[in-house]
Amino acid sequence: MVISNTFARFVKSEQSGGVVLIASTAVALAFTNSALGPSYLAFWQSSLGGLTLLHWVNDALMAVFFLFIGLELERELYVGELSDPRKALLPAVAAIGGMVAPVLIHYFLNAGTPTQAGFGIPMATDIAFALGALAIIGNRVPTALKVFLVAFAVIDDLGAIVIIGVFYSSNISLVFLGAAIAVWFTLIVFNRVLRLMSLIPYLLGGGVMWFLMLKSGVHSTLAGVMLAFAIPFASEHGVSPSYRLEHALHTPVAFLILPIFALANAGIVVDASWSADLLSTNGLGIALGLLLGKPLGVMTLCAAATWIGLCRLPPELRWAHIAGAGILGGIGFTMSIFIANLGYASDPLLVNASKMAILVASVTAGILGILWLRSLAATSEST
Repeated sequence: MVISNTFARFVKSEQSGGVVLIASTAVALAFTNSALGPSYLAFWQSSLGGLTLLHWVNDALMAVFFLFIGLELERELYVGELSDPRKALLPAVAAIGGMVAPVLIHYFLNAGTPTQAGFGIPMATDIAFALGALAIIGNRVPTALKVFLVAFAVIDDLGAIVIIGVFYSSNISLVFLGAAIAVWFTLIVFNRVLRLMSLIPYLLGGGVMWFLMLKSGVHSTLAGVMLAFAIPFASEHGVSPSYRLEHALHTPVAFLILPIFALANAGIVVDASWSADLLSTNGLGIALGLLLGKPLGVMTLCAAATWIGLCRLPPELRWAHIAGAGILGGIGFTMSIFIANLGYASDPLLVNASKMAILVASVTAGILGILWLRSLAATSEST
């Protein structure tokens, strides 16, 4: 299978970024559980310009991350794996199954309780960590599996973005929200009608839209995704503002924004109650959602879709590969922590317990996925 240079660069960037993300997570855990722990956590609560540093990271820097995700999705829809409906259908079905099953598991265990709000935590897949896990296995993994995993994870993230907008926004101001939408439509006019190809008006408008979304009560990071789809896209890389911006954001997102996010959010206090928290309905909902719900949902829906003839398995892949992708889909680190912060914003202890469950489940999913695909590759080589 031949892949584009853009996809190859993306995979390489995400794999390298996953290593940095792991290191940043380890640093945050080490500092938080050392004598410097209280000072480390207090640092992220420092006020700057009316917001804490943690809010700047989660509301501003993550808006740039969401912009990058939106640009990735736009490219995939126009010229990537999602541009061909026949190729896009299987990862789309996998993503839906991989979102619905974890949500149902968490909701079943927590319905009617204060932790019901965390139903969205186990639904997303961390692209950087998942591709980093594939990199450990090396070239023995079929290229088609990498393409499938990326497409599946990008659609997965889009679903998480929709869930954030619908379920994790509160005290909505229709005035500010209407103003943000008006700015967005203005940027679309710049693109579709005036054909402005300079990035400057889009970035300035995006900044205004972010501020208005922050004031509206709808989570401000959604401004990043909205901006991505307002920026002009062209198949010729040299003239496409969307491509230029995505290319420019690759390195800072992978090696600056996500590591800072990990440093700010992976400060998990590991105390004597961590095992009890893990066995709570919320902890089990998160862990079982990621470890069981992801592969079960991916396999079940993909099998059903191929059985009725809606889509087909790529020739290079076997069902065991799809199962491996589903297991790696249980690495939900970045987006899962992000949703935990939103779902339990008023309960820091519950946020900490949720992060512990996310960390344990994500590490376990990564190890299991690597072992599964490595044994699969070894079996293929022996035959």
